[in-house]
Amino acid sequence: MNLSDMNISEPARIVDVGCSNQLVCRRLNDLGVMEGCLVCVKKRHPFGGPITLEADGQWIAIRRKEAAQIVVEAV
Repeated sequence: MNLSDMNISEPARIVDVGCSNQLVCRRLNDLGVMEGCLVCVKKRHPFGGPITLEADGQWIAIRRKEAAQIVVEAV
């Protein structure tokens, strides 16, 4: 399942951060979004906007394109 397919407030563990852009991967890693991390989707903004998620106690908004590349498993 991808991060963009998750239900709101459903916890999941990141299996693979499949970013094609190295800068995005590094930024996500700096923010604590990495393999093995627990995440939870908090908001989906309308009209194809970003997805807000919680990782390690902080809220992060990422593009849906990047969220669709992150593979997660339900906890």
